[in-house]
Amino acid sequence: MKQFFKFMFASMIGTFITIMLASIISMVIFFGMIGSLISSASEGKKDKIEKVEANSILHIKLDYPINDRSSNNPFESFDFSSFESNEGPGLDKIIKSLRKAKTDDKIKGIYLDLTTINGGMATLEEIRLALLDFKKSGKWIISYSEIYTQGTYYLASVSDKVYLNPAGIVEHRGLSSELMFFKNALEKLDVEMQIIRHGKFKSAVEPYILEKMSDANREQYELLLNTAWGSMTKDVAASRNISVEKLNELADNMTIQDAKIAKAEGLVDDILFKDELLAKLREKLKIEADEEIKSVSLKKYSKSAHKNPFIPKKEKKSDNQIAVIYASGEINSGKSKNDVMGSETISEAIREARLDENVKAIVLRVNSPGGSAMASDIMWREVVLAKQAKPVIVSMGNVAASGGYYISCAADKIVADEKTITGSIGVFGVIPNAQGLMNNKLGITFDRVKTNKHGDIMSVFKPLTAEERDIIQIGVEKIYDDFITKVAEGRGMTKEEVDAIGQGRVWTGLDALKIGLVDEIGGLERAIEIAKTSAKLDDYNLIDYPKRKDPFEEIMEELTSNIEAKILTKTLGNEYKYYKKVQDISHQSGVMARMPLDIELH
Repeated sequence: MKQFFKFMFASMIGTFITIMLASIISMVIFFGMIGSLISSASEGKKDKIEKVEANSILHIKLDYPINDRSSNNPFESFDFSSFESNEGPGLDKIIKSLRKAKTDDKIKGIYLDLTTINGGMATLEEIRLALLDFKKSGKWIISYSEIYTQGTYYLASVSDKVYLNPAGIVEHRGLSSELMFFKNALEKLDVEMQIIRHGKFKSAVEPYILEKMSDANREQYELLLNTAWGSMTKDVAASRNISVEKLNELADNMTIQDAKIAKAEGLVDDILFKDELLAKLREKLKIEADEEIKSVSLKKYSKSAHKNPFIPKKEKKSDNQIAVIYASGEINSGKSKNDVMGSETISEAIREARLDENVKAIVLRVNSPGGSAMASDIMWREVVLAKQAKPVIVSMGNVAASGGYYISCAADKIVADEKTITGSIGVFGVIPNAQGLMNNKLGITFDRVKTNKHGDIMSVFKPLTAEERDIIQIGVEKIYDDFITKVAEGRGMTKEEVDAIGQGRVWTGLDALKIGLVDEIGGLERAIEIAKTSAKLDDYNLIDYPKRKDPFEEIMEELTSNIEAKILTKTLGNEYKYYKKVQDISHQSGVMARMPLDIELH
């Protein structure tokens, strides 16, 4: 027995030492990796320069979330199983890379390797325009996929040749949007969402009080989807030489059921296996059948030697700067964090650009569904002050609605993509009443003491009185009046004109142009061109705001604050959006200037 315990304890000690050593080694590797990544991130402009070989193809895959601004966080979307980041370049670097590839003698053409795209409609539009601009060089674009979604086909249609796997399919059915309504679930839980709003189209609150869309909401949805689909079919028709009427007929009849039909109807040029595609690429490169195809990924190409694509090659870099301020995410007070735009962070960025004598113009890139009315007003004030000092041009991304439009309306000019979702000039307040849930479901009761009549007006454990509803409604009406007043001043309209197109109604960029909410259709590049002209600049450099955080700080924030979202996103996949909508119910309170809907393109 003594011998048994001797060996048992020896085994335990050995196991313990092994675990400790393994842990120490793992920690050394982990922190060594962090150090390496931080060092790489800290180098900024001294990032590793990727070498591009002569006679190469630019290989483009867009199977990752495409943000307006590329991240400098080396742990963004980091895959610990492969020790590689899955993060790709943002829209800013995608466009710059395509501009560079257009004149890069080493790049002979582009291979669009498309299956899925995780980006909004306006993002796809800007990439498509950049691809069309690339083709002006006389270089070719070839696309290939096993499955073209409507989003990937929209991009692929610019190609000189669109190829499809023999077992593949082209999705072509038209757009749709599906809303989730919580009214019955909230009733089962005995939770009342007390709504105070201005605007019959301000339908962000409808999921809490209705079981289906209101007539007004259905009307705006139909306009949005039909305008976006019309823009898409117009672009595809021009590229593929197929009439818009024919494209709609194919969608209505769900004609495209397999690869052969897709070819017969002219949506694709040929049906190829992957080896046959590679043979086509070799023909394009004029190399032998057994020669290796030289290619560079978009991610690596974005790290290749870059001159500013907005400055002619022979010109020297200028002291003149155009500041591009990225204002992305739901609007809240405080500092920006993850997918939230903080009024403090953006206000500071606008102020810094305004006070910098080298910054001659500002481009405010807005991609936001709105949020806090107060936070929106704080940023609006900084835009007004900046406009007094230098030209301010707004570039709208996928969404610039409600609070997103609020912070945009004071600019000298507003540029939007055709498929940008904007407007939503309206205000609402949400105060949950969970008294029924606590009393009837959980057996929890409340009692309170107060010094004044309305000291407990914002309690979520009692219903509002009629008088309290009137008090909050007055506040909502004042904020709405302030909103339309500021839009009227910024857009050179009367309050009555703004109110007529306001009421919380959402518009696409195309329709917003017709009613005077935006000045021009175009992307970020067009906004920069207008800023250059407005500031009367011959040459300039671009500088991004808000200034980047320290890489280590960003890594630690990523590791600590976003773990739950990343785990749930990985687990739930595309269904995570429904979980997030449910979560948003508990977070919506107070007076909001937020867009009522989310539209996705599949």
